[in-house]
Amino acid sequence: MIPTAPQIGFDRFIQLDWVAAALNVRAGVASLDALNDLLDAAGLGVAARRKTRTVLNRLWLEPRAELDDFANRGVDIHRTCPDVSVAALTWGMAIATYPFFGKVAELVGRLSSLQGDCAAAEVHRRMSELYGEREGTYRMTNMVLQSQANWGAIERVEKGKRLIRKSPISVVNDRAVAWLMDATLRYSGKAVSVSALQSMAVVDPFVLDQPFRSAPTPGFVQTPRVPFAQTNRLIRVEQSPN
Repeated sequence: MIPTAPQIGFDRFIQLDWVAAALNVRAGVASLDALNDLLDAAGLGVAARRKTRTVLNRLWLEPRAELDDFANRGVDIHRTCPDVSVAALTWGMAIATYPFFGKVAELVGRLSSLQGDCAAAEVHRRMSELYGEREGTYRMTNMVLQSQANWGAIERVEKGKRLIRKSPISVVNDRAVAWLMDATLRYSGKAVSVSALQSMAVVDPFVLDQPFRSAPTPGFVQTPRVPFAQTNRLIRVEQSPN
């Protein structure tokens, strides 16, 4: 176990329609009442509702200051490109905001890469190695797995004991691909080779269907046909050896 367990943060089951409503509120196309109505219909208790709103706030409504511009770019994609999956955008915000969520996604991606499924117990075991063998780690890992299943990434079978990959969601919009790569790099926190960037396990539920091309500045890449002004940042990567 690492000396100081990282903060979990993502501690509630979050339905996709809740985050879609929160995203619409942030985009200015829906009122907060619409989100509140959904939470009312879910019958959440006072404490559960408060914690759920905290996660929704961090994802879309009130992201951390260092992620505000990143979130705004995701919201603009949602507003101007309605064909882009809400699940893909929310996944990007989740892995950029909550390393715990990203680590669960990465583990499921790696463990299910060969046969298309894996044991939930193995995910729990590895998360306990990272975050400590405590009840909270087990319970919050379950929260993330339930949320990822609701978002269409995995299917939980045998009473949640096995996790099955679902057909990946294709993301073909140039801006959305660039934004998801930004999210992946924010989660990784380090340079990533171009060849590995689009196949990282943390984004396995999505097919990022746009190749990268080299940009004039050494050590940086950019998605095709997307001006730097639109992506609003360069993506720092390491070039693969020839």
